[in-house]
Amino acid sequence: MSHKVVTLGEIMLRLSTPGFERFVQAQQFDVTYGGGEANVAVALSNYGLQGTFVTKVPSNPIGQAAINHLRRFGVDTQFIARGGSRLGIYFLETGASMRASQVVYDREGASIAQVTADEFDFDQIFENASWFHTTGITPALSDEAAALTLQALKEAKSRGITTSIDLNYRKKLWSKEKAQKVMTELCQYVDVCIGNEEDAETTLGFKADGTDVTKGELHLEGYRNVFEQMKEKFGFKVIASSLRESHSASDNGWSALVYDGTEFYHTKSYQVRIVDRVGSGDSFASGLIYGLVTGMPMPEAAEFGVAASALKHTIPGDFNHATLSEIKDLMKGDGSGRVQR
Repeated sequence: MSHKVVTLGEIMLRLSTPGFERFVQAQQFDVTYGGGEANVAVALSNYGLQGTFVTKVPSNPIGQAAINHLRRFGVDTQFIARGGSRLGIYFLETGASMRASQVVYDREGASIAQVTADEFDFDQIFENASWFHTTGITPALSDEAAALTLQALKEAKSRGITTSIDLNYRKKLWSKEKAQKVMTELCQYVDVCIGNEEDAETTLGFKADGTDVTKGELHLEGYRNVFEQMKEKFGFKVIASSLRESHSASDNGWSALVYDGTEFYHTKSYQVRIVDRVGSGDSFASGLIYGLVTGMPMPEAAEFGVAASALKHTIPGDFNHATLSEIKDLMKGDGSGRVQR
């Protein structure tokens, strides 16, 4: 029986400039769909699990297009609610070299922000589920979405389902103060906490000593100190952080740290040449979840997540279409990029 993993969040229409054009140059946009928890559901379905995505989309052709896009990749969409006024949009301008990527949000008043918990049947949604995943983006959308996220976490925990959250702080969506208040409550119902050092500081108030992500410096002891504080406060079973060393918008170092209260493990590091980095954190989260839910030891699950997300950097769009065999080959050390024939 394949494991069922439920994810809850927003899916958006993504409009990106072709190639590396700037917004002001573009005369057309490339269309796809994506969003933190949807990206995780797609990746897990791709690995052969049952990815079930829960959201609310408008009852119009754009909402239907988003659902169809998920179905195309095997995601279970039967519990998606329909209604509200619109699907959120985000615009992406892909950076290169020393020019950073830019995202412009147009998601105010999206259907998922106008939501109540009674639109979802949690008994059905969580039937036979092994895992529930959400992110810090969803509660940032509105007070209603925050209430839904809290309700879903409580419902999952009450059924003995493992829960995870990717902290994912988005400063364009809410203030640091609001984030800390809401996320501190949510994290009481979380088993596996995922997030980088900025997210841990911003959403939960923990700070790593001597780490400057913009300079590409990593001080692993500082992370260990933060992880220990987080475990002490919230009792997380596993804490994980992806580590990005930004050499430029095109070249990054990529690895991860995981901690379970006894073992503090740093994965191997990949030097990635970036095609599209949007969704790379989600592909790490989904890889880690895949590893843990299928019974891999924590270090191996982390290595799987890092290899999966290193490959995601080479794939356009929000979703990770890397296959299990490609990820496992990379974990074994084949990062040559030679033609497979």
